[in-house]
Amino acid sequence: MVILKTYLELEEVRLLEEAATCFRDWLLIRILWRSGCRVSEALALRVEDIDFMRGTVTIEHLKSRIELACPQCRARLGRSHAFCPGCGSKVEKASVGEREHRRMRTLPLDKDTLGMLQDYIRRGGTVSHEGKDLIFGINRHRAWQVVKDCAERARLPPLVNPETGRKRGISPHRLRDAFAVHAVKLNDSGDGLRLLQEHLGHMSFNTTARYRKVGGAEHHDWYQKLWEEGIH
Repeated sequence: MVILKTYLELEEVRLLEEAATCFRDWLLIRILWRSGCRVSEALALRVEDIDFMRGTVTIEHLKSRIELACPQCRARLGRSHAFCPGCGSKVEKASVGEREHRRMRTLPLDKDTLGMLQDYIRRGGTVSHEGKDLIFGINRHRAWQVVKDCAERARLPPLVNPETGRKRGISPHRLRDAFAVHAVKLNDSGDGLRLLQEHLGHMSFNTTARYRKVGGAEHHDWYQKLWEEGIH
């Protein structure tokens, strides 16, 4: 019988790392897990983004956002706007545009992972692309395939979405989830969650707070204690 799990635990991440067949794949899993970064952020990492003296890595997050605008005055519109808030004209069809948002954050990284990164660079594992020395030099599809293949070799069970109950395979984002849940288990105070929000690069605190629901067993414990006083 296969037991469905909600998130990866520490021992399962270790098995995932051990299932890697080359140093690059192992390091990719390690970076995703130990930093909690998005796969797109990991794949964009350059040698110059790593500060070995300070023990930090600089993450760049580039996100595209669809924006609606009035075709008359170019004022920004919400999806529910029937009239332009700028010129007051009736909006028959809004202009659709795409805007890129670029955000940077600097994250601490543990000494062991930094040492392995340094060894990887020294061995010549980086890839030059368009004038950049990329740490991994692979695309998003290949990164997903690496994690999927390692999960299959490690014979890890599928995970389940706690909100929908749907099964989901182990992917790079599940390592980000594992990092967040691990952090919440160790410190679920208000300050701890704020630090986690900053570390993960969440714009909304509500996004970070979801991990507290996944990572804690308070509700279950609270409910069980209701019936421990001999009530039948």
